Amino acid sequence: MATGFFWDERCFWHSGGNYAFLAPVGGLVQPLAAGGLPENPETKRRLKNLLEITGLWSELAPRHADPATEEDILRIHPETYLRQFQDISAQGGGELGLRTPFGPDGFEIAALSAGLAKSALFAVLEGDLENAYALSRPPGHHCLPDFPNGFCLLANIAIAIEAARAEGLATKFAVIDWDVHHGNGTEAIFYDRDDVLTISLHQDRNYPRDSGAFEDRGSGAGAGFNLNIPLPPGGGHNAYLEAMERLVIPELERFAPEVIIIACGFDASGVDPLGRMMAGSHTFRAMAEQVRDAADALCEGRLVMVHEGGYSELHVPFCAHAVLEVMSGSRITAPDPLSERITAQQPDVRFDAFVSEWIAEMEASLSDMR
Repeated sequence: MATGFFWDERCFWHSGGNYAFLAPVGGLVQPLAAGGLPENPETKRRLKNLLEITGLWSELAPRHADPATEEDILRIHPETYLRQFQDISAQGGGELGLRTPFGPDGFEIAALSAGLAKSALFAVLEGDLENAYALSRPPGHHCLPDFPNGFCLLANIAIAIEAARAEGLATKFAVIDWDVHHGNGTEAIFYDRDDVLTISLHQDRNYPRDSGAFEDRGSGAGAGFNLNIPLPPGGGHNAYLEAMERLVIPELERFAPEVIIIACGFDASGVDPLGRMMAGSHTFRAMAEQVRDAADALCEGRLVMVHEGGYSELHVPFCAHAVLEVMSGSRITAPDPLSERITAQQPDVRFDAFVSEWIAEMEASLSDMR
């Protein structure tokens, strides 16, 4: 079976509002020459272009998808939110929450983005594909049921999970979020549930600044089924791999999911404008290998990647290409033009030791909690 690649040109047409980086234009804030928010279509469009140029595209199974239905969306988002989103979209666009502007057809494009995640998950659970990658845009992991934020308008992964559950395709899902920002939306939606394990590796107190604490472990039936792994800024390659090995993989093994879903952001890149971590494409390749091996051992290889953040137009395509090399088992590579730079800027042994102790403290606390 092949690796699916779910995409749609219309998702590249999602447009933001009148921002200069993260600040609304006006007063003393001048428009930028490049315009708009950091979340723009070029990181994802350039990924698709790179796949075609290297030839890896021909080894994937490219597919389109139908939008998520209203029934799908209403399992996560209240009808009041859905109707408000639709109304503003029909009037040419606007903004619903915190830095989540959209233009004409914004609702339709967001529903399509969620539909890509849903179709990718369905194809893997139904055995049609070995694994799959959804090039979703706009992203979704920050979106709360009734409040969009962080460029996210619909909770793509949560919508996909609940649709799969409704169809009886699976009952236990694990979501690993390695976007540099805390996956607060996904956490909130499943916080009191024991059938969805949510794990977020993120830069400590980046965004949202008031969420993502290690102590937030879930509530009620969900107690112990949410794990936040805040990492210190500048942690780099070794920090991510050690956190995966000592914290993430053991939690997966204890939970034994039927499918692993990755909220696949690339803003931990060493050159990302919204992150201060030092990951390279080799970091994402190594993490992809770790979760691929875990999926093989725990859930018959069922693995789905859903694209989230990542704002370096140059670097994101190479990071994502590395992940897709692992997923597809391809020998085609795309040499990373920033590899030498990012490797040379990795933390020294003293900082690595500090981060290792940071991770060890979380590991010990988890053991005590059990």
